[in-house]
Amino acid sequence: MALSQEQLDAACSEARAQGLRSMVHAHSPESMIRAARARCTVVEHGGLATLHYLENKSRFLGIGNYTEQGFASMARALESKDVMFGAALKTPGLKMVMGTDAVAGAHGQNAREPIEHVKSGQRPMDAIIGMTSLAAESMGLGGVTGSMTTGLAADLVAVDGDPLTDIIALQRVLFVMKDGEVYKK
Repeated sequence: MALSQEQLDAACSEARAQGLRSMVHAHSPESMIRAARARCTVVEHGGLATLHYLENKSRFLGIGNYTEQGFASMARALESKDVMFGAALKTPGLKMVMGTDAVAGAHGQNAREPIEHVKSGQRPMDAIIGMTSLAAESMGLGGVTGSMTTGLAADLVAVDGDPLTDIIALQRVLFVMKDGEVYKK
């Protein structure tokens, strides 16, 4: 953890006082707990983002702090993700948002995250809400997008199948609608 609890408390408290949101990159259980204690707005990653980097190790190895030791640490973190995710599922009121800033081959692979969440015990509808309305809410865009509501942007993804009974259907995209315009492959 790069910041002490006191520093994190101060930073997130000041953000709230200024009407700003605070987003914390947290991979370890300790850093996630500290961010929650500090009442930061969003804790990002929580163990799943490392999968993108591990799968694309050859693209990153040797760049900055992407070392063999760093990748070994990521692999250990990934091993604990199911335990952390199970604990997160049991946390009352916890909002679990989908999304990543991982760029290592992640473009077009976003559906893998809710699929992993469902495999780890999350209800399919909760996973879908996490990638739509909760994601919009976490970025302060709930009044713009994130749900099928009159007055919001007509941003939709149509899939082949029912993701409530077959979460893998999220990977079978038929078309995307952005601002009411349909885009197909």
